Amino acid sequence: MGDSLLLKCVDNPERRRVYTIDFESSEFTALYAVTGQPIFATVSISYAPGEVCVEQMSLKRYLGSFRNEKVFYEGVVNKIVDDFVAACDPLSLDVTGDFAVRGGIETRVSVAYEREDEV
Repeated sequence: MGDSLLLKCVDNPERRRVYTIDFESSEFTALYAVTGQPIFATVSISYAPGEVCVEQMSLKRYLGSFRNEKVFYEGVVNKIVDDFVAACDPLSLDVTGDFAVRGGIETRVSVAYEREDEV
């Protein structure tokens, strides 16, 4: 599900400072795992970079790689967090999937990550 190898990182040009970078993609699409019907979402990503930052176009390609994958909402948001952490090792990360209404129910899944202090 999703091609994590598409995520590329570049050196953080401002390592001396803690700051956040926010991305929002309103073009996220995948297939619902139960019915195979298309699902649509806005995916919001906010993170504090460590040594590296995610390269923006690689993030776009990565999110696009879910297009023909069968997913559950909860699983796909957690997968994005896991892949982002593995690729970029951020200080902190918040990912929210705001999924289009299905059956009259709006669904929003949010996952937060904080890097543990190294001892």
